[in-house]
Amino acid sequence: MDRLRAFEVFAAVVGQGSFTRAADKLDTSPANVTRYVNELETSLGARLLNRTSRRLSLTETGKMLHDRALAILDDVAEAEALASSSALQPRGRLRINAPLSFGVAHLAPLWPRFMARYPDIALDVELTDRVVDIVEEGYDLAIRIARGGSASLVGRKLAVSHNIVCASPDYVAAHGAPRTPAELPGHACIGYTYSATADSWELHDAADKPHTVTVRCAMHTNNADTARAAALAGRGIIWQPTFLIGADLQAGRLVRVLPDYHMADIDVMAVYPSRRHVSGKVRVMVDFLAEAFRGTPPWDREPPATPSRAPRARSAGARKRR
Repeated sequence: MDRLRAFEVFAAVVGQGSFTRAADKLDTSPANVTRYVNELETSLGARLLNRTSRRLSLTETGKMLHDRALAILDDVAEAEALASSSALQPRGRLRINAPLSFGVAHLAPLWPRFMARYPDIALDVELTDRVVDIVEEGYDLAIRIARGGSASLVGRKLAVSHNIVCASPDYVAAHGAPRTPAELPGHACIGYTYSATADSWELHDAADKPHTVTVRCAMHTNNADTARAAALAGRGIIWQPTFLIGADLQAGRLVRVLPDYHMADIDVMAVYPSRRHVSGKVRVMVDFLAEAFRGTPPWDREPPATPSRAPRARSAGARKRR
């Protein structure tokens, strides 16, 4: 059995939802399509498709194989394109994982520009705040926001974001602001579930001496936007990165507390599996993102000043009437 051809046939059946339509797409007979799928299932010792008279559906094994088969076919297509002097443009499906809040606020506006520049690359973007295993789960690239890197992954730093402890002006007016980290446990705080330090907040003073306190959280959430919304409503003190709250600080919707202390900065990284040869589609995406975030990142830029309206000059007749 030609396994690569079997993967191609299997992917076509899933994509078309029918053996007959897959045969038309591949310019072969339905009998050939059926033979390839049956031989693939026999060689793997597992059923890949549930077949009824009305529809096809993937089994759990079939779903896993389908994802990997698409990745293999994309890699083969890209290898053929790179080997051809007439087709050097990166192509294929590019699976990307990114954090939810960052992906919505700062990556979503970039995808249309990338798609226009590289029309032969099909994007598959998934957003989750869970740290995924990009090798095991079949991603080509992930955007990570954390301190440090990974021994099993390689990556490129795209930008830096500052972590800021802040609250709404209403909260500060009602409860006051802590003067030192030791006063934080006396305040309502909003905890981020995915924080590696949980409810222990570590701040550094001007001499970079760490001060670690265990805060009292009125709320926990695994979503940064939810924490931000609670803080904006005056429900407590949060720490969040400036990529999420930078605009709120600039507009005065949130105010910094403990300004004489700071938290460690975090890096925005593009990471991918450690490979000797990085695929063309990953390389151009990383270069594109590095270009987009070059210089001061958008979350730390001052908003443009609103132009003032110049006073209208009075006419000569008006001056005479005065």
